[in-house]
Amino acid sequence: MKLTKYTHSCVRLEHEGRILVLDPGNFSEVSEALEGADYLLITHGHPDHYDPERVDPYLQEHPEVRIYAPAPVAEQMSRTLPNSQIQAVAGAESITLDGFNIKTFGGQHALIHPLIPMIPNVGYFINDNLYHPGDNFVVPDGVNVKTLLVPIHAPWNKIGEVIDFVASVRAPRAYQIHDSLLADSGRTMIGTHTKNFAARYGTEFSLLEPKESVEIS
Repeated sequence: MKLTKYTHSCVRLEHEGRILVLDPGNFSEVSEALEGADYLLITHGHPDHYDPERVDPYLQEHPEVRIYAPAPVAEQMSRTLPNSQIQAVAGAESITLDGFNIKTFGGQHALIHPLIPMIPNVGYFINDNLYHPGDNFVVPDGVNVKTLLVPIHAPWNKIGEVIDFVASVRAPRAYQIHDSLLADSGRTMIGTHTKNFAARYGTEFSLLEPKESVEIS
C-alpha cells in the first residue's frame, strides 16, 4: 500500500488499483490529493480536515466518489452534494470497500477549551495496517497498528501527550500529521523528541515532507 502525505493531515492511499483520501483540508494540496480518488474519509468537520470550498467542487464533478464522515459532516455534505454517495459513520463500525477494509474508532474531538463545543471525530484503521486518529489520541483497541499517523501539534495537545500516544499504540513505524502550524525548527524539535522516546517503545518515528510517499505493508 502506497501512502502519500500531503500538508497537514491529508493522506492519500493507493492499493490494488484503488485510491482512498483522508482529510483534505484548507492547508492541504486538495486537488492533487483527490485526483482519481475512489473513496474519501473525513475524521471531523474542522476546515483543516475538510475544506468544502475546494473539496465540494471536485465532488460535484465526480459523484462516483464514495464519502464517509461523522454524522454532522455527512448531513452538511448531503445538502450541498445531493448526487454524491455519502455515508455517516461513528466509532466501532466496519466498512468493506474494494481495496480497503476499515474499522472506525473514537467519538469526540479532543478538548480545545471548555467554552468550545465538542464535535464528533472518527479515527480510521485501514487494511489492518494504518491508523489515522483525526484530532484525538484515542488508542484503538483489539487491533495491531503497523503504521501510526501522529498529530504532533495542535491547539488541543502538548508534546507529552504526543509521546504517550505513540508509546501506547506501539506501532512499528509512525509518521507525523497535523503539523502546519509549526515552523521548521519547531517541527524538527518535536520530531526529534518524539523519535527518541518512540524508539524506547519499539516505534520508528519519521518526519515526512509534503507529497512524500512511502510503501507500507
